[in-house]
Amino acid sequence: MKILASQPNLVKQVRDAILAEISSGALAPGDRIIQEQIAQALGVSRQPVQQALALLRNQGVLQDAPGRGLLVAPLDPEHVQHMYDIRAVIEGLAARRAAELGAERAAKVGPALIEAGRKAVAAGSVARMIAADMKFHEFIYGLSSNPLIAPALETHLTYTQRVIGEVLIRDEKPRDIWDQHEAILNAIAKGDGERAETLVRSHLTQASGFMVTRLRRKNVDPAA
Repeated sequence: MKILASQPNLVKQVRDAILAEISSGALAPGDRIIQEQIAQALGVSRQPVQQALALLRNQGVLQDAPGRGLLVAPLDPEHVQHMYDIRAVIEGLAARRAAELGAERAAKVGPALIEAGRKAVAAGSVARMIAADMKFHEFIYGLSSNPLIAPALETHLTYTQRVIGEVLIRDEKPRDIWDQHEAILNAIAKGDGERAETLVRSHLTQASGFMVTRLRRKNVDPAA
């Protein structure tokens, strides 16, 4: 972790820093969260850390520890399945609307996001790959011009970052993600809403199947 500058969105910065540590595997399921250590590592007071931890607890990333305090929650395969089911429906809608309303902007801005994602994969940085993935999906939400989509998915995206971290750490072919993203972008840029929706749903369904299978296998055999 690095020292954070004091800004109006400090709580969000702290939350993102903690989430990045969890997503990268630096903080594993079952690890206890020590407020004082986090505050010292980030160079902030305990108050924004407390608020950030409360947010992560409400979003299912942390859970109450025995006695007192918080610990990193385990990834629940059933929750992951339900979360991706919801994302597939809402993001499918977002992609369809993006194709209908934002095709020109998709064609102009989207290729740079694909390039950034592939560069992150080439660099082998889990943090950069997660950030690139989130930025791509959030770009589609913006293109949809529906202001309710991003807030509806905020909690799910927070949990998704943990899931993506697990995928990227274990997946031997993370580049396939960007092949799928590029196909989605091309459909949106061509104004093909039906194909864009179909591709997004397929993309998220495949991601769900992979993660749920991995998590269930890991729960049976932790050494897998």
